[in-house]
Amino acid sequence: MIEVTLDEGDKLDWALKTFKKKVVKSGLLAELRKRRHYVKPSAARQLKSAAARRRGKTKKRRPAA
Repeated sequence: MIEVTLDEGDKLDWALKTFKKKVVKSGLLAELRKRRHYVKPSAARQLKSAAARRRGKTKKRRPAA
């Protein structure tokens, strides 16, 4: 559970900004988007394969360090 503790006199907009950063960093938002719709296993394999191809193309373009 993500929590932001406030002291006396802390601003609400600061707390909201901190909360949003923690939510993004934890990956909760990405997980919600991923689970919004059911994806058939065959479609999931296709997505995974396409992502791997994109990563491969990116690695080919970058020079070795």
